[in-house]
Amino acid sequence: MERTFREQLFLLVLCLSVLKGDARYVENNEISQDDLYTVFNLDLKREMPDIPTELIYRRSLRCLDMIAVEGQFTFTAERPQLNCAAFFMAEPNEVISVEYDHVDIDCSGGDFITVFDGWVMKGEKFPSSLDHALPLFERYVDYCDSGSRKTLRSSQNVAMLFFRIHNTGSSFTVTIRKHINPFPCNVISHSPEGSYTMVIPLQQKNCSFSIIYPVEIKISEFSLGPYLFVCEQRTSPGCADAGDFVELLGGNTIDSSKLLPITDLCMSFTGPTQMKIGCENIVVRMVSSGRFINRVSFSYRLLNSQELQILKLNSIDDFCSTK
Repeated sequence: MERTFREQLFLLVLCLSVLKGDARYVENNEISQDDLYTVFNLDLKREMPDIPTELIYRRSLRCLDMIAVEGQFTFTAERPQLNCAAFFMAEPNEVISVEYDHVDIDCSGGDFITVFDGWVMKGEKFPSSLDHALPLFERYVDYCDSGSRKTLRSSQNVAMLFFRIHNTGSSFTVTIRKHINPFPCNVISHSPEGSYTMVIPLQQKNCSFSIIYPVEIKISEFSLGPYLFVCEQRTSPGCADAGDFVELLGGNTIDSSKLLPITDLCMSFTGPTQMKIGCENIVVRMVSSGRFINRVSFSYRLLNSQELQILKLNSIDDFCSTK
């Protein structure tokens, strides 16, 4: 991927100056471009070698951090830190638990540590409020307000911790663990290439699979309700009245409710379909009425610089930059 495109992506998703919460929020921060590259490096999963399971991985927590491994992480303030965030990511079929091991902060003085069930970026949230089982206010859990609640578990493969510490020497330690999720719903892909099968078994809910890269996506199999379906370009009102459908969305936000529709999946087909999309976020979203076992399988791969240039010539970037 070209560096200029990566810079735009990282600046979009990790600019802490516009991270927002409900009761608590993260203010502007002095973050360099190199900091963003360090934080959002997909090789973070390989930041440690294979170690015996009885040994827990430990390291310091940075004010701006991205963590994709289990372990124990300690933050100690060397100076006031008023706008910090740590993003946690697991495999698509896992959820994340955050356990407080030690906390020494001044809640009465304005310090806080807040866990969010999902990710918040540029004031927007994944999963969107339309796709999450909990109301938004229940997805924020502030340590200072939660009493004896010391362990929290996410609903999907991403979670985040944002915190504000005023006093030098104040600290806290959290342990991050991963747990198998037998029926994953909302997922952010940890890789620009892969394959995935989304299943909603007789449940009324919406599930999204988010790919934060420009990719070619190939839908190889899907069954929604009692029949097989295929995609139709959205030249008509689409599939919303079908009750059970899959839609492909694209744009520059992580909130699927604000993405633009590309394709609906709700008509019979005899073979696979694929397309190249140059957006910074591409989402496969399944809407289920709860009456059927719905399933969609797809694969995706990162577009190279030549393919991205062709998409630019076809005005794909104009579509993706539309708000």
